[in-house]
Amino acid sequence: MTGTHPGTRPADPDTPATGRSPRVGRVRFAVLGLLFVGITINYIDRAAISVSLPHISQDFHIPPAVAGLIMSAFFWTYAFGQMPGGWLADRFGPRVILFFASLWWGVATALMGLARSTGMLVVLRMVLGLGEAPSFPASAKVVARWFPKTERSFASATFNNGNAVGGALSVPLVALVVAAVGWRGAFAAAGGLGVLWAFGWWLYYRDPEHHGQLKKPEMEYIKAGQNRADAPEQTAVRWRDLFRFRLMWAMMLGFFCVNFVAYFFITWFPSYLVETYHLSTMKFGFLGMVPGLASMVGGWCGGLVSDWLVRRGTPITKARKLCLVGGLLGTSVIALAVVSPSVGMALTALSASYFCSTFAAASVWALPGDIAPTPGHVGSIAGIQNTAGNIAGIVSPLLLGVLMGSSGSFVVPLVTAGCVALLGAATYAFLLPKVEPLRLDRGPSGTMG
Repeated sequence: MTGTHPGTRPADPDTPATGRSPRVGRVRFAVLGLLFVGITINYIDRAAISVSLPHISQDFHIPPAVAGLIMSAFFWTYAFGQMPGGWLADRFGPRVILFFASLWWGVATALMGLARSTGMLVVLRMVLGLGEAPSFPASAKVVARWFPKTERSFASATFNNGNAVGGALSVPLVALVVAAVGWRGAFAAAGGLGVLWAFGWWLYYRDPEHHGQLKKPEMEYIKAGQNRADAPEQTAVRWRDLFRFRLMWAMMLGFFCVNFVAYFFITWFPSYLVETYHLSTMKFGFLGMVPGLASMVGGWCGGLVSDWLVRRGTPITKARKLCLVGGLLGTSVIALAVVSPSVGMALTALSASYFCSTFAAASVWALPGDIAPTPGHVGSIAGIQNTAGNIAGIVSPLLLGVLMGSSGSFVVPLVTAGCVALLGAATYAFLLPKVEPLRLDRGPSGTMG
């Protein structure tokens, strides 16, 4: 469909239309809301183990080293499954893949409540990782199909913020269920949420062309803002050819750096705060929420700023780079926590860092839709990018743990995290070329050749 809605105009992919988004309908935001709920449940299910682990360790007499293995088992299969998950999302569409993925991860979570050994828990965590792997690549594909470029960064930030909301909600919700019915019942309840969402998604979601509630003005607005004139659906790009492009490698390295810092907050942050400032469990429970809340705000701010820049006529390359580079420069202030004389100042530095990390991540998740040579490659590109991001989930806690063990404090780990953030800023500033749909006939600036 090539028509435009009043108030919009076709534009070159790197110089989008200016002005505010017209009120042409809100079905796309209903789809986004459902997607956000799904990612929130996704994170509740994967985080249920951390809340339940003290009770499981007591029942199974699990030493700390084995507990760490149970926790990390998820990420090995989750990282491995990103590229296949993205390919499956492209091949079968996000409706089918997110339905089966959510069904899979919901059942896997529930089955953990039936585990009778640590071996079963490790296997089920690996199964859970495979089930959750397609979630983010498929979500990026939904955003690319349902949102124009002028709204894509905010939409990406919204579904990505499901991880922060799910992580925050998992602590009180799972703890309440554990207290009421035990850890086995908690896994059953968390898994049930995933199964329920799967059927809700299947019943409601359709692609824009087939969604019964989507009216013509909103459809035209979405299509007019996607600009695929120079990258038609028939463009032949083999999946492995995506690795030829410098743009792809810059996205992978940049996202690795973003997640390297983010995984500090998911893994070592509680130990840092408690050990450095000798906090009680209750005090940590209150103060420990602050960086997480900052990260939620940061994600939406990053999406709004990036989309505002695009709407006012800023070339999309500049709009994305400003948020990516600026966000990662801000993320590097995590290193200032080591010179903070009080827990309040340390939390200020850490919260600013986490805010800036998710500020950048909003544009990270908009990039797959921006550069896909065809709509059929969005999931694959998102999967490749997220593979690199989740390799950081394996490397970051291990490396920071080794550095902490060898130095005897968190000074070296936090300074290292700050340096990695600066590396990410440099990657997006100097290695990331023009943000545009990939083409096999590009010259040296676009390819690795």
